[in-house]
Amino acid sequence: MPDLLRTQSPIDGSLVAERRLATAPELAAALAGARTAQAAWRRVPVRERAARVERFCAAMLGARDEIAVELTRQMGRPVRYTPSEVDRMCERARFMAGVAEDALAPIAVPELEGFRRFIRRDPLGVVLTIAPWNYPYLTAVNSVVPALLAGNAVLLKHSAQTPLCSERFAQAFDAAGLPHGVFQAVHLSHESTERAIRSPEVDFVAFTGSVEGGRAVQRAAADRFIGLNLELGGKDPAYVRHDANLAHAIENLVDGAFFNSGQSCCGIERIYVHERVYDRFVEGAVALVHDYVLGDPMRPETTLGPLVRASAADFVRGQTAEAVAKGARALVEPSRFPADRPGTAYLAPQVLIEVDHGMRVMTEESFGPVVGIMRVRSDDEAVALMNDSVYGLTAAIWTEDADAAVSIGERVATGTWFMNRCDYLDPALAWTGVKDSGRGCTLSRLGYEQLTRPKSYHLRLRT
Repeated sequence: MPDLLRTQSPIDGSLVAERRLATAPELAAALAGARTAQAAWRRVPVRERAARVERFCAAMLGARDEIAVELTRQMGRPVRYTPSEVDRMCERARFMAGVAEDALAPIAVPELEGFRRFIRRDPLGVVLTIAPWNYPYLTAVNSVVPALLAGNAVLLKHSAQTPLCSERFAQAFDAAGLPHGVFQAVHLSHESTERAIRSPEVDFVAFTGSVEGGRAVQRAAADRFIGLNLELGGKDPAYVRHDANLAHAIENLVDGAFFNSGQSCCGIERIYVHERVYDRFVEGAVALVHDYVLGDPMRPETTLGPLVRASAADFVRGQTAEAVAKGARALVEPSRFPADRPGTAYLAPQVLIEVDHGMRVMTEESFGPVVGIMRVRSDDEAVALMNDSVYGLTAAIWTEDADAAVSIGERVATGTWFMNRCDYLDPALAWTGVKDSGRGCTLSRLGYEQLTRPKSYHLRLRT
């Protein structure tokens, strides 16, 4: 009897999908097919590769509403929001296609009489992308599309919670006329995924997920000289300075903390507020949180859906309970949200004050609808607290002083530094992290560098 992948919806526990996991021979055939297809794909001009990406985007956008409902059923984000993930995915894909020809062009070096010298960016070969469930299209596109544009073949292994997303990628690339074998969706067990990473046919692995998952990928690749891109955890901080536009900061930060039920690697998980504006900020934030509607994400009025599974909600409940036991104050009464039911994936949003870094909720990734708010007296104190973390994916400041924002940002250990916004990926900028948030880089022109290898040409013209 073959191993089966069974995906249950966090909405009601119903079966969303059942798929047979690839056997060892099937995985071997997929890898061999990718290697064969890539040999021809690498010779296709970049402009034609970009045209296929545009047709891929058209196919995805054509199925946008159907994909949105399917995505909500798989991972629980309210259906009023899921269509935008398809839009933003295509925004990133089109940006990377737009800069591909220039970013992948040969690099000229100073002229030398009697010689012709240049550096080309050669594709690596076969890229294995391992994508998570929380933003299954947005995270996957960061490596899938640039890898294809660079001339690589791609295998996409999606989370067991969102297997239909990888199939949507495959359907859209088929509709775009991508040659057979250049892109493949594969359903793999953890053991088969490790086998793929160890396989000589795989030349690069792009992984988005937990720190422990990243360590497992790194261990599997330890005996091989291949590149890894690891986008891992986050405990992203925000600092509301004394000169911030408070209404704007409240609106942005509440959304940054609670959108997608807080299940975002770059969502805001801790907020430091200058003492001059602290009370007003807390009051405004709690009032805005009270406006959320927790419930069935298939209903149009719902703005907060379930977490991905009941165990994830219980984890956040445990962090909150520990903080309260240590002296924190919870400002949101769960009874305001009747759908909140212990033992289920439905969890009311929570704002905690009188917190400190002796509480797990301020240091350990929550990945749920809870945020702690601390009062600070100065920029220096805010910087020290922001840096007091094993993570460093993004950090943000709210201020009207751009020079101060840059100066403070230079002192914060983070991959992306925002001013007056958060929880957003600009495809023109490098997406990267420091410390336990991972290593490597996707998006921007720099994203092509790790998906290619330099090859130098040194031609002596006269002998």
